[in-house]
Amino acid sequence: MNILIKGGRVIDPYQGMDKIADVFVKDGVIAGIYDQGSEAAGGLAELRVIDASGKWVVPGLIDMHVHFREPGFEYKEDIKSGCEAAAAGGFTTVCCMPNTKPNIDSAETVELIKQKASEACGVRVLTAACITKGQQGGEITDMEALEEAGVCGFSEDGRSVNDINIMREAMRTAKYMSMPVLDHTETEEISRGGCMHKGRYSELAGLEGIPGEAESDMAARDLLLAKDIRCDLHLQHISKASSVKIIRLAKSMGIPVTAETAPHYFTLTDADVVVRKEDIDINGERGYRYDIRQNGFVADTHRKMNPPLGSGGDRHAVISALIDGTIDVIATDHAPHSAEEKARPFDKAPFGVVGLETSFAVSYTELVETEIITPSRLIELMSLNPARIMRCGGGTLRKGSRADIAIIDIEKEYKIDPERFSSKGRNTPFEGKRVKGEILITIASGKVIYERRQEKN
Repeated sequence: MNILIKGGRVIDPYQGMDKIADVFVKDGVIAGIYDQGSEAAGGLAELRVIDASGKWVVPGLIDMHVHFREPGFEYKEDIKSGCEAAAAGGFTTVCCMPNTKPNIDSAETVELIKQKASEACGVRVLTAACITKGQQGGEITDMEALEEAGVCGFSEDGRSVNDINIMREAMRTAKYMSMPVLDHTETEEISRGGCMHKGRYSELAGLEGIPGEAESDMAARDLLLAKDIRCDLHLQHISKASSVKIIRLAKSMGIPVTAETAPHYFTLTDADVVVRKEDIDINGERGYRYDIRQNGFVADTHRKMNPPLGSGGDRHAVISALIDGTIDVIATDHAPHSAEEKARPFDKAPFGVVGLETSFAVSYTELVETEIITPSRLIELMSLNPARIMRCGGGTLRKGSRADIAIIDIEKEYKIDPERFSSKGRNTPFEGKRVKGEILITIASGKVIYERRQEKN
């Protein structure tokens, strides 16, 4: 099927493009971008014409940090449901983290994920392999064999490699193979036992806090290693002002580092985790997710993630880093859990929130509608930069590139409702939030893999 997308606002930061134009897709690739009214697609018998007037037409979004849970935890999410959630969010490529069961530390597990992805909706699924076997922090995986199996990088996401000598050796091997290290930065000795950001609100609720240094201290250690080794280091889910300062300094010194954050870190703070009991109906439909704490406070397990939501100062630092380029990528850290798991007391509930189906709308609403960043910068953060860091192609609509496209109605305002998610997870921190930016159509390799259902009157 060939496709002509007519009259949309085509935004492609790779080409420096932001204009009203027609996009022609032929045989799965971008055949060209033309001024409106062009006859470039004339005469084709099999042609779908999509009217994108008033809509954005952008390169398919790329999320370089997701947890699809398969193998081992399919009740939370599997590759099929994860891909459907990605497509509904405008994503055409995702990178799965390796903390599955078994872990992604062997070629056999990589092949299993490839097979499952080939049976899904068409979202391209990349895999990051473990740095150490079983994520135990001791023996380094066979990184060369994993590269041959097709992984796109190495990560210990969910924890850090505590042994500095092990991390140094892994970075040297990654440097030799020209592969990125995707780094979860957490000093366990500092964070151990904590369940939310350490500060006024953790004290009010009587919850053990995690100091911001848990993130920034490990970031500093690994940046110093990267300075000497010169491997490509990518810091994951950056959330604290102290980390931002260190990354900004590292970039000024020429250290080869990139960094990501997630929408919850530039939208919410620790003040949103605990609220007064009288301010919320804990007996309502989603009352199960609230843990009644001390001093009349309740804690929302749907806003429990690692690293935890920081202070207002942390939030502003993350926003500043998105503006000035210190942070390169908006990822989701999509981490589904079952309702039963999130119904546990706050300190016992698992870390993690879902984000694939809310990421663009929250980011657009918080950053572009408010004129903090430009539309082109948003697409750079959510498509072009992840493609460059992962070296996976995509991120552009230039002629001859794979036809990965998202068509978005940025004027559509709606309330986030997790019951409409394609993901198995409902643990969003944004339930009920009013946003703009609805994904209408997602196209992967020239095939429509998602199309918003028309609501009946």
